[in-house]
Amino acid sequence: MNHLKFSRRNLLRGATAFAFSTALKPALAVTAGDADALPLSAQTAASVTEEWMNPPRRRRREGSSLICTAEPKTDFWRKTFYGYITDNGHFLHRRVTGDFTTAVKFSGQYHDLYDQAGLMVRLDESNWMKCGIEFVDGHPHMSVVFTRDYSDWSTFSLPEFSGALWLRVVRKGDSLDIFHSLDGEKFVEDRLGYMIPAPTVLAGPMLAAPEGQGFEVRFDNWTVKPGAPQS
Repeated sequence: MNHLKFSRRNLLRGATAFAFSTALKPALAVTAGDADALPLSAQTAASVTEEWMNPPRRRRREGSSLICTAEPKTDFWRKTFYGYITDNGHFLHRRVTGDFTTAVKFSGQYHDLYDQAGLMVRLDESNWMKCGIEFVDGHPHMSVVFTRDYSDWSTFSLPEFSGALWLRVVRKGDSLDIFHSLDGEKFVEDRLGYMIPAPTVLAGPMLAAPEGQGFEVRFDNWTVKPGAPQS
C-alpha cells in the first residue's frame, strides 16, 4: 500500500509527522449470520442484513457486545485542509429507510493521536457523517465530522469523561441531530447538520486509527429504531 508523505498532524505547527495511507476503495462484506453481527433491536427501521465496510481482522461477539480492533492507518476524511481522501476506516452498518434513531454505548483503549470510534451515517463515499470520541493532544474529545464532498470537523474536550460514552443520532428528513451522554441518562445535543435527502442510508458503529498502531473498542447494545422524536 502506498502512503502519503504527510498526515493530519504534521500540517499543524509544532506537530510530529507520521505516514498516512492513501484512499482505499470501500470493500463491502456481507455479515448476515456472522458471529460478529450485533442483534437487531425488537423494533427496527433497518434491514436484517448487517455488512462491514473494511472489516477489521480482529473482532468478536460477547452477547450483545461487539469487540473489535481498529487497524493502523485507517480513517474517513475528504480533502479539506489536509488534501487527501481516505476511506478505509471500519464501518458496520444496516440499511435504514426514512427517519430513524440509532444509539450505542461504547468504550475504547485510546492511546494514539486521532484514535476514534462512534457512529456513522453514510449515503456514499462523498456524503456522510461520523461522530464519537477522537483522541487529540492526549485527551478524549467529542468529535463530529460532516462531509459533502469536503469534510469539516468540530470537536471539544470532555473533562468528565470516565471511559464510556453513549451516542444518539436522529435522522429527520434532511437533518441529522447528534447527542452524547456520559452516564446514559442525560444527553447533550452536540450538533445539527444537513445530509442530502435519500430514501435509504447506511448507519452503524465506526472506528479508525489514523496515526497509531491500532486500538480496541467495545460497542454495547447498538440499536436502530424507526422514526424521530417530535419537535
